[in-house]
Amino acid sequence: MKYIIRGDKLTVTKAIKDYIESKLSKLDKYYENHQDIECKVVIRSKNNLQTIEVTIPLKKFILRGEESDKDLYAAIDLVVDKLERQIRKNKDRIKNKYDQKEISELILDFDVEEEEEDSKIIKRKDIDTKPMDEEEAILQMNLLNHDFFVFKNINEECVSVLYKRKDNKYGLLNVK
Repeated sequence: MKYIIRGDKLTVTKAIKDYIESKLSKLDKYYENHQDIECKVVIRSKNNLQTIEVTIPLKKFILRGEESDKDLYAAIDLVVDKLERQIRKNKDRIKNKYDQKEISELILDFDVEEEEEDSKIIKRKDIDTKPMDEEEAILQMNLLNHDFFVFKNINEECVSVLYKRKDNKYGLLNVK
């Protein structure tokens, strides 16, 4: 893989860079031409937590993982394990959805342990969305103590999804 490693308001030392590259090279076994794949890594530090974000764009989808820990090296180990788990867990879904020619960059000929549980939709819910502005949606979401809230956005004239981010700020997705 080609690595683009950068620090957000911190300096990435050669030791850190080498450690990241050696750990992420563990994923090379899942890629056909791993030397052609670009891996973007961002490291940041905030409030005594070291966060690493890894993004691997492929032709049909994007692999992404983010982990935080007090120790940067532990966070690196966690994010690599998370990415490998994503590939292994979604192997059958990827094979069923895409033709092998479309996902030629991935090698999916491996066995998956039975410990991985099959994630299915276990509940469906119909909701009636009420027209409101973003401030009222934030209030409603907080009153319900949810992490997200779906509403008809009167300002944008569309359906919107309000969600709480990890930094306790809010994000908004507009469905046009």
